[in-house]
Amino acid sequence: MLPFKCAPWLARNTSIVMMVAGLAGCSSQAPSDTQVNCADIAYSVYDPVEPLNRGVFAFNRVVDDYALAPVARGYRYLPNFFQTGVHNFVENFGEPKVFINDVLQGNPMRSVNTLGRFALNTTVGVLGLIDVSSIAGIPRHEADFGQTFGVWGIGNGPILELPLFGTSNSRDAAGRVLSFMVDPLGSNSDTVETLSTINTVGGIIDGRAEALPMTDSLQKLPDYYSALRNVVAEHRAAFVANGKQGSADDTQPQCTGAPADGF
Repeated sequence: MLPFKCAPWLARNTSIVMMVAGLAGCSSQAPSDTQVNCADIAYSVYDPVEPLNRGVFAFNRVVDDYALAPVARGYRYLPNFFQTGVHNFVENFGEPKVFINDVLQGNPMRSVNTLGRFALNTTVGVLGLIDVSSIAGIPRHEADFGQTFGVWGIGNGPILELPLFGTSNSRDAAGRVLSFMVDPLGSNSDTVETLSTINTVGGIIDGRAEALPMTDSLQKLPDYYSALRNVVAEHRAAFVANGKQGSADDTQPQCTGAPADGF
């Protein structure tokens, strides 16, 4: 079952793939002095329509078990250079929306960092296939509209299990809707449309492949639904704290996946 963003389901820049990639990053990156640790962030889970959410979750899991996850597992057998190129391209294609959210969050250093990365990787990095910026010491960070709303002080709201998009909360769901409406690269160019299609397909598969270790682990627990729901809530709380911190460094929150008290 897809946890949510990482990703967009229909595009990498929507939340389902985004969230999947976020969780994958949480489970794999080494902590640094500037990073927000999920274990240090208080988070809550408000799930007033849990029976309904569990029903949608069951549908989402069937779709994932029989369609997306098998493709993602096959993708992991492809050469590393191919997977790296796809990942870099997808990340770069999403930078304009990261930039918009950096500005909306009042993070000038982050916005300059993102703009510089996008310009360098799109040109020297051949449309982002090569992450030249990271090689040059310009780290990447994530930002989305759900995080922006959180930085503005908007609360989580109730848990929502959305068909195909997975676990979320009302604040992040609203952020997904806004993400669909915002198209910083425009849609009047056939080239951009083609790149967007490649980004959509590549982002979904790459994001799901990154999340496989996390979801495979959670599926071994007695209640996959609550375990995944709590990891999402934990990650998003740390992600908002990360946005408030405003560091231009790579500050992916280090999520442990530990369930919240009472679950």
